[in-house]
Amino acid sequence: MNRARLRAASVAATVGLLLIPAIASANTKFDPSTEFSVNPYLNLKIGPIDLSINKAVIYLLITTAILCVLVPLIVRRGLKPRPGKGQNVIELAYEFAETQIGRVSLPAKAFPTWFPYIATLFLFIAINNIISFVPLPISGEHGGLSASSLPDFGLYAATANINVTLALTIVTFLITHIVGVRAHGAWGYLKTMEPDAPRALKPFIFGIEIVSQLLRLVSLSVRLFANMLAGHLLIIMAAGFAVLVGSYVGLVAIPFALFFYVLEWVLVAGLQGFIFALLSGIYIGYAIEAPH
Repeated sequence: MNRARLRAASVAATVGLLLIPAIASANTKFDPSTEFSVNPYLNLKIGPIDLSINKAVIYLLITTAILCVLVPLIVRRGLKPRPGKGQNVIELAYEFAETQIGRVSLPAKAFPTWFPYIATLFLFIAINNIISFVPLPISGEHGGLSASSLPDFGLYAATANINVTLALTIVTFLITHIVGVRAHGAWGYLKTMEPDAPRALKPFIFGIEIVSQLLRLVSLSVRLFANMLAGHLLIIMAAGFAVLVGSYVGLVAIPFALFFYVLEWVLVAGLQGFIFALLSGIYIGYAIEAPH
């Protein structure tokens, strides 16, 4: 009973924090796109390379800290016969990544080599998506609580930035073709794309296969980007509508904001990490397998 009340209080507090940016802009034109702007907090440019710190980088650093600092700390304490909550979460995540992603997508001979990459992809994307629903002071609005110059609380997903999802996709794309060439040789790998069709049709179908390989860059990156962007946009717009409309009419939008928030956090966040990692494993396994 206490846990149920705590969860309800957590959700209520989250929605309250989400309303702060909207309250701050209640007397101005509400623009949800400001929540997705990535203006740098710290400019850091080295020649043509931009290493500025913005909110996308902050969320990526938080995710990296969880994976590279928090998880090893839990594991280094030793795996106990009666695990605590932290060990339970780690064991469940590992078992799910192994049985539902790695074993399903990778051939047995490639599993020891590429399962760590696939599992890391899944955990990195899933954790980043989950923490993107935790309100942090990264909003594009200011002064929601006071005259402070600090940003208001808001939501942001680094995976709602196409640069992040495309970078992850390019890594998978390069790995896929590198392991394919290593497994079959350059010419042999190209032969795996040759269709079993009449000779006159082979060049045409081979061209389609090359295009389909390139379209993987789009399908992987845009699927993750679009789902996270749409989910956050729905939540922000519902919360903003509740404040901008005012009166009791605006209260109608609050249940919608809660519904989208719970749906995205509970279902979509982990699901998108699962899909991205599973497809990456399938592409790598497909490239390693014997010619087909």
